[in-house]
Amino acid sequence: MARTAVFGGSFNPIHYGHLLLADEVAEALSLDRVLFVPAAAPPHKPAAQLAPAPDRYAMVELAVAGHPKFVVSDIELRRSGPSYTVDTLEAIRLPRPELFLIMGSETFLDLLAWRAPQRVASLAQLVVVPRLGSVFDPEGAAVRKVVHDIGQEPLVVHATSLPISASDLRRRAREARSLAYRLPPAVGDYIRARRLYRGEWS
Repeated sequence: MARTAVFGGSFNPIHYGHLLLADEVAEALSLDRVLFVPAAAPPHKPAAQLAPAPDRYAMVELAVAGHPKFVVSDIELRRSGPSYTVDTLEAIRLPRPELFLIMGSETFLDLLAWRAPQRVASLAQLVVVPRLGSVFDPEGAAVRKVVHDIGQEPLVVHATSLPISASDLRRRAREARSLAYRLPPAVGDYIRARRLYRGEWS
C-alpha cells in the first residue's frame, strides 16, 4: 500500500515554496506519493481573494507535472460546500499508518478551530513543518494543548522554507511584474494568459 501524504491548501497560486517543501517531506518520510489537494472553498479564507477553483487546480496540475511522486486531486472540487479536511481524509480511505497530512506549524497551532480535529488526527499522521522565522517548540504550552486535545503527537519535519508568499505573487501579477524564479514557468504563463489576479481576485 502506498505511503501517501495529503498536502492541502488554496494554492493561490502554487509556488516553489510549496513544491520544495513537499519534495523534502516525501524524502524524509520515504513517501510513495504526495497528493496535492486544492481547496474549492477554504473555510477560513474569503472567497473574494481566491482565483476560481478550476484555475487553481489547473495551476497545481501544471506545477506537479513530471515529478514521479506528485499527484493532484480534484476531490474537494467535486464536493459541494466548504472544503473540510476531515471529509477529504474520510474519502481517501487509507489506513492511518499509510496516510499523512502535511501542515505548517501555524496551522497545527490553529488545529482545534478545524472541524473535527480529533477525527482528523485519527485518520492521518500529522506532519508539521515549522515555517521560516517561526518558533515551534514541541514542548511549549500551545503545542501541548493541541496534542492533549487531539490525542496524538505530530511528526515534526524540518524542510526548507523559501521566503516566497502567495500574496506577493498575486500583487506582482496584478502589477504585471516578474514572477520568474518564484513559481514554475508554466504556472506563470497560465496566470498571464488567464489574466488572474488582475481584478477581483487580489
